[in-house]
Amino acid sequence: MKKDTSSIPYSSYQKFVILIIALTQFSVVLDFMVMSPLGDMMMKSMNLTPSQFGLAVSAYAISAGLSGLLTAGFADRFDRKKLYLFFYLGFIAGTFLCGMVHTYPQLIAARIFTGLFGGVIGSIAMAIITDLFDLHHRGRVMGFIQMGFGASQVLGIPISLYIANHWGWQMPFMMVGALGIVIAVLILSKMKPVSHHLSLQTDKNAFLHLWHTVAKRKYRIAFLTTALLSIGGFMMMPFGSAFAINNLKLTNEQLPMLFMVSGIASLVIMPLIGKVSDKIDKFRVFTIATTWMCIMVVIYTNLGPSALWLVILLNVLMMSGVMARIIPSSALVSAVPAMADRGAFMSINASLQQIAGGIAAAFAGIIVVQPDKSSPLQHYNTLGYIIVAISVLSMYMLFRVSAMEKDALKEQKL
Repeated sequence: MKKDTSSIPYSSYQKFVILIIALTQFSVVLDFMVMSPLGDMMMKSMNLTPSQFGLAVSAYAISAGLSGLLTAGFADRFDRKKLYLFFYLGFIAGTFLCGMVHTYPQLIAARIFTGLFGGVIGSIAMAIITDLFDLHHRGRVMGFIQMGFGASQVLGIPISLYIANHWGWQMPFMMVGALGIVIAVLILSKMKPVSHHLSLQTDKNAFLHLWHTVAKRKYRIAFLTTALLSIGGFMMMPFGSAFAINNLKLTNEQLPMLFMVSGIASLVIMPLIGKVSDKIDKFRVFTIATTWMCIMVVIYTNLGPSALWLVILLNVLMMSGVMARIIPSSALVSAVPAMADRGAFMSINASLQQIAGGIAAAFAGIIVVQPDKSSPLQHYNTLGYIIVAISVLSMYMLFRVSAMEKDALKEQKL
């Protein structure tokens, strides 16, 4: 009979690693996520069209993706802690730059710089998690790490909106930068080196290591799966606040409540989904969550002017599906690479995630139209239908990833 190892408690150091990575993810996610609630404010203050704002969002994502590809070959050749700290410090600098801009070209340049560093952080964090926690614990770990997403909505976004309403949309970026300095000090002083993978390296050349990683068929299947998941996630996000204000007729003062309640729901749901995905089949959890998300996306994107309570309820139900599919899919994909390839694999995986998301955001900016500053967004529901189609395809791809992992486990037992 299979022993249940998912309930074994973490050591105090493992708890610290989970906390510090969750805090890091909180700051990186907040820097990206805050673009959506500030979207309507930024579009009006800079006189931007939806396509220009979509490009500002995609500039971060595409630069992050390119950065990840360029660094993938080197990701397994350094202590992961040092690599983590280096890129996080670059991210902090970029976030401060975002808080200093006043023109659209400056904004694009600052977002590109931030993306060059911020886009690699998540992949290094995933490599650290995969090195320190076995697959049976990884669902719970992913659940806690992904709480950074919910926390950014509960605490970060409402506070950011309050600050932006009083001191301008640039100030939330300064707040994230200040928080990042505190987190960087904790990483430097408390985190231990993560270097066991260095003894397993066989490729002397970084680019050869990159090529060997890309050349593996099962890795390519995982990469395509991640890209599809990312396309669906990025399409709606950039125009969330603009849709809420111009189509659903919420006010700027009501937006913090919308994001806060959705974030609280995420904080409750994420750990529960993490535990469930460790105890039952991860692909089954993903399938249920994706089906639920598709239903709610179609309903939400077709809404007209609505009461705040209804918008909050539907947003929570939709985000529950979005969040619930991230954890099992991340855990399954993280199990694909061998330890010697994890840094390169995670970098490429995160790069494709960012690039696919950046293309999706730019594409969404082309589809969505706003004739003038105060008119409703047009064709937002078209994004919903596209997301449903991509989500169905992503279920098939993750099924292939899940099947590969089951076959690998059978071979280990023989």
